[in-house]
Amino acid sequence: MGVSSRGIGREQVQELVRTEQAQLVEVLSAAAFEALHLPDAINIPLTDLDKKEADRLDRSRPIIAYCYDYQ
Repeated sequence: MGVSSRGIGREQVQELVRTEQAQLVEVLSAAAFEALHLPDAINIPLTDLDKKEADRLDRSRPIIAYCYDYQ
């Protein structure tokens, strides 16, 4: 399976979640995740992202990594 990385918009995110059960991964800190995150997202802080954490993801479904930085 190939790996693809690209920026996508809100409508594309909603479509992938609805039609392909995409996984939403928030990569900010746990505190930032608790303060505000998308429904059904999981938190894997970028500083903790390693093979063990990545193995939590279902590689047969699209993975959308995002970070909400309002600063």
